[in-house]
Amino acid sequence: MKAVEVKVKTLDHYDPSFELPFYATEGAAGADIRASIPEKKSIVIQPGQRVLVPTGISVEIPVGYEIQVRPRSG
Repeated sequence: MKAVEVKVKTLDHYDPSFELPFYATEGAAGADIRASIPEKKSIVIQPGQRVLVPTGISVEIPVGYEIQVRPRSG
């Protein structure tokens, strides 16, 4: 399988105590990403509500690929 380079840039509000997204196991379909909320406050999302959740990173997606955000897998 061909390796794909994905460039990740941290932004000013990135929490450096978090790891950058990575594949936890060989063959994993996705990587975990964490919310990087200033001052470690919480966000409450009501049913049916949409909110922007800051991650503190910017990602350059290679041509022909996509990034999907899915609910927590646990």
